[in-house]
Amino acid sequence: MENQSQQTASMENQSQKKPRILCLHGFRTSASILQKLILRWPEDVLEKLDLVFLDAPFPARGKSDVEGIFDPPYYEWFQGNEDFTQYSNFEECLAYIENYMIEHGPFDGFLGFSQGAILAAALPGMQKDGVCLTKVPNIKFLIIISGAKLGGSKFGLPKLAANAFSSPVQCPSLHFIGEADFLKEEGIGLVESFVNPLVIHHIKGHTIPRLDEESLEKILSFIQRIQMLPSQKD
Repeated sequence: MENQSQQTASMENQSQKKPRILCLHGFRTSASILQKLILRWPEDVLEKLDLVFLDAPFPARGKSDVEGIFDPPYYEWFQGNEDFTQYSNFEECLAYIENYMIEHGPFDGFLGFSQGAILAAALPGMQKDGVCLTKVPNIKFLIIISGAKLGGSKFGLPKLAANAFSSPVQCPSLHFIGEADFLKEEGIGLVESFVNPLVIHHIKGHTIPRLDEESLEKILSFIQRIQMLPSQKD
């Protein structure tokens, strides 16, 4: 009976663990902006997650789309040319994220929006390929909001990400796709690169959507799924 009680307690503790998530903001925005938008989600969701918001390493090199809506400073993860076929500071960005994870981790997974989502989606494949995040534990899951696929129809592949999607991405993933998002088709293409992805469709555009009843049910089921994964602290 004692062993059975210990096993029950262990399962309860496992289900109550908060997955620790590193959150990557959008192009020319900031950690504080993403935090403000995510904190609009219901407490039922937020209380189950340990969210850490990180500013990108490079100050914005041009005008931000959120000027006049959210206060500066604004940052960007890496830079690309006009048609997104060549990139700069991509390797530096990866090193910056890994150093942060070493100093402030461990982290279980990533949440990304826009440029942060494009970057986050490629990380598991690059980590598997041994070209990034080699000094930190394997990424266990992703939450992708308004994402797109590097090497897809809109964005070229940085050299380091050449094999990021060469095989289906195995880690659990939750994808938000907006009907009015200019990246909608790219987001759908990204979903096809994952094994058993969970998708939340919403009517908004390129934004962090509020959660309706159906979306809330889906995200809670995803959280329950990732809570059952072994914690990086185990």
